[in-house]
Amino acid sequence: MASKEPSKTAAGTTTGYGSCPICKAPTEMAFRPLCSARCRDVDLSRWLRGGYAIPGGQVETDEDGEDAAARRAPPSAGDDGDENA
Repeated sequence: MASKEPSKTAAGTTTGYGSCPICKAPTEMAFRPLCSARCRDVDLSRWLRGGYAIPGGQVETDEDGEDAAARRAPPSAGDDGDENA
């Protein structure tokens, strides 16, 4: 039965639980949840480039159900912006 405790590698570093999500190597406690500085840098690069962004669809209406384009429309030529005039 496998132990749930971290183990020491031949180099004397402590491995963590699981595997690196970038390269699937055993994790190192110093870089957890990754395995090395290289994988840490690859992960940071993916974050900065938007690689982990969740794509969204085009929204036609806002949360209130109003057309977002209608709210951004410029005022008409005779309208000075004062509704009480």
